[in-house]
Amino acid sequence: MSRLTVNDATLHYDDLGPADGIPVVLVHGHPFNRTLWAPQTRALTAAGHRVITPDLRGYGDSDVTPGKVLLSGFADDIAALLDHLGVGRAVVGGVSMGGQIAMEFHRRHPRRVRALLLSDTSPSPETAEGRRFRNHLADRLLAEGMDGYADDVIDKMLASYNVTALPDVAEHVLGMMRATDPRGAAAALRGRAERPDYRDTLADAGVPTLVVVGADDVYTPVAEAEAIRRLVPHAALSVIDGAGHLPGVEQPERFNAVLLDFLRTRVSAHA
Repeated sequence: MSRLTVNDATLHYDDLGPADGIPVVLVHGHPFNRTLWAPQTRALTAAGHRVITPDLRGYGDSDVTPGKVLLSGFADDIAALLDHLGVGRAVVGGVSMGGQIAMEFHRRHPRRVRALLLSDTSPSPETAEGRRFRNHLADRLLAEGMDGYADDVIDKMLASYNVTALPDVAEHVLGMMRATDPRGAAAALRGRAERPDYRDTLADAGVPTLVVVGADDVYTPVAEAEAIRRLVPHAALSVIDGAGHLPGVEQPERFNAVLLDFLRTRVSAHA
């Protein structure tokens, strides 16, 4: 684990694999941390890729910025991390909120994106109802902490059948949620409530794009992923059976196979 101070916050990250491998930045969702990507990190580094997994500010081992953190703030943190590491262009991917951060990174730093991975996410701007919900949830987390929320959503983060079928995975996901600082989670929720519309910039994306979704995702269903696939020029879509909102941990072998094939055929082949 390494660290970097950016805009008054110390961010922790892992930078693994060969230094000359194609760099892949993987951005976790809410309310998780970089260990969410452990199965992908192992597979990608074994295949010769360089994998960079940050803890977003407010999550994992990184410092908390209370109040509100916009998705643009997270995206600029990643740009600063890549500057620090001497990485000009990278494959940038994320799941859920992490996917929205990847889209924001592409919007703000398009020349730094070699390819996009968008897993279980949505490019649409927040609705008025969604803004109220996220701000109310932020208030709840600050008042009550993370435990009750984690228990409430575990069977939506994972496909409900995987909560019992994959107890080690469920425990890992619950552990990440419970360990998150409520101030960091609340700040991200308030910022995410103000997210812009990414559909125009995605429609103009000129980079290889992989869209992945769990077949039983209740937060961002398959129809949402299909809409992104239609929107992004030449995007590839893979639906992962036996998974909900976090297919990278629910079905890591299937997810990894799809991602490695994309990197081999759509990214490495066009390096």
